Amino acid sequence: MRGAGVSGWVLTAHAGATWFMAGLIWFVQVVHYPLFGAVGRDGFEAYEARHQARTTLVVAPAMLIELVTGVLLMIERPGDPVVVAAGVLLVCNWVSTAVVQVPCHRRLESGFDARAHRRLVVTNWARTAMWSARAVLVGVLLGQG
Repeated sequence: MRGAGVSGWVLTAHAGATWFMAGLIWFVQVVHYPLFGAVGRDGFEAYEARHQARTTLVVAPAMLIELVTGVLLMIERPGDPVVVAAGVLLVCNWVSTAVVQVPCHRRLESGFDARAHRRLVVTNWARTAMWSARAVLVGVLLGQG
């Protein structure tokens, strides 16, 4: 890692948050989201509410750490092409979450909807790919040190 100061801990925290999210998104994409369809219509509203509350407890801290440390890396290493690429993917993940995945969950709050479920699963592949690419880029950053 470059230096033992702020940059060192920022990159370490960023890598931890990114790798956590990359692993989590693969679990969500391959296991969790596809199983929504097996919950059944009865009780789905309560299931979705519990899902959102519990998922937020796990995801929000990691996403916030990733965002804050990503911004700090961009400030510390302006123009570094790997940092910029990782930053662009980070922004795209946040936009996708807010504009695509959250509205799908909002629609599912009022009961299982096969179309919203399908859209959630299909569109989440983009976030899965982006977090996977970010994990590789963060590995490159660590290797540059």
